[in-house]
Amino acid sequence: MIKINEIFYSIQGESTRAGIPTVFVRTSGCPLRCNFCDTEYAFTEGSKMSLDDIVSKVAEFRSDYVCVTGGEPLVQKEVFELMNRLCDMGLKVSVETSGAYSCEPIDKRVKKIVDIKTPGSGEGKSSLLDNLEFLSSDDELKFVITSHDDFDWTVDFVEKYRLTDKCTVLISPNHKAIDYKWLAESVLTRLPKVRLQLQMHKFIWPEQERGV
Repeated sequence: MIKINEIFYSIQGESTRAGIPTVFVRTSGCPLRCNFCDTEYAFTEGSKMSLDDIVSKVAEFRSDYVCVTGGEPLVQKEVFELMNRLCDMGLKVSVETSGAYSCEPIDKRVKKIVDIKTPGSGEGKSSLLDNLEFLSSDDELKFVITSHDDFDWTVDFVEKYRLTDKCTVLISPNHKAIDYKWLAESVLTRLPKVRLQLQMHKFIWPEQERGV
């Protein structure tokens, strides 16, 4: 059984799969409290579902793409088996994780989208650096930028660990805290091998918090 907050069908708003119609399986529960969290409702809300029921619900949407998100999905150990089963169905599965839990048990067929928490997140010490060893070239690392200091820190981190040689690196602005133009210009001049991303769903459905 997995505690699920919501299962819905929408446009993927982030990552290299942005724009693709996707089924989202949002799990409940997260021990982190990032300053910019936009899914606080998933901290505790939800109900238990069996793996069979989750898989059946996902299949109803007839989508090739599934994103397991949260909350923090890896808190619940049954999530690993869920991802295995979704992959066995021939679906293109991704998981969005805070990076605070080991990614080693994740099926290699799953695209991992792993946060590296910046100091401005308030959870800068939560990222497990060991996860860098479990990344493939198909995986992605995401940095949410909340300030100029966060960007400077990110530049140093990306260069120190040669992250653009490992996988796709995503730079995302805190939706209401950073100037998009400044961030774009900073990426152009200082991090030319990363990918700047905006949360597409927040522009399409600016007043809608859930189900997008």
